[in-house]
Order: sequence, then structure tokens, then C-alpha cells
Amino acid sequence: MYAVVATGGKQYKVKEGDVLKIEKIAGDIGAQVDFDQVLMYADGDQVKLGQPTVEGAVVRGHIVDQGKDRKIIVFKYKRRKRYRRKNGHRQAYTAVRIDTIEA
Repeated sequence: MYAVVATGGKQYKVKEGDVLKIEKIAGDIGAQVDFDQVLMYADGDQVKLGQPTVEGAVVRGHIVDQGKDRKIIVFKYKRRKRYRRKNGHRQAYTAVRIDTIEA
């Protein structure tokens, strides 16, 4: 059994027990999170596609971690023009463990 959920402008394929790194959402560690934008649900041979979402389907999980991801270096360079710009960025994330998929 798996589902495709949309959160933070991205789509994720999830199944029960998965730990998912998503864009930061508000909440403390251990708090319950419900994803109601379920785009697709599959259980064995039965597949439900949403238009745009599956009615009544909810993916439930809880927050495992709040943190910052590894640093990404953004380096801009133009040869022969003495132009160099170096920037770094660490994206905030929320780790969510998927508990149940209800359809």
C-alpha cells in the first residue's frame, strides 16, 4: 500500500513506516501531521487517482525531527571579468514518519 502526497510544492510517494524529509512545517517533535492532499492511492491491484485529490484519503504521520539540511554552495563566476559571488544556503526541513494511510 502506498500513496502520493503533495506538500511544500513537491510530490512524494510514501508508504507506512517511511521517514520523509519535507519543507519545514510548524510543530513540535512528536506532533501529529495530516496530509490531506493525496493525489494517488494504491492498495495491491486497486488504484485510485484523484482529480486533483482523492476524496476522503488522509495520510497520517508524526514529526520526528526539525533541522537544517547540509550546506549548498552557490558560486557565480564570469571569466575574464573579475566577477565572483559565493553564497551558502542551508534549507530548513521537517522529518515526518508515516504512520497510516487511510482511504
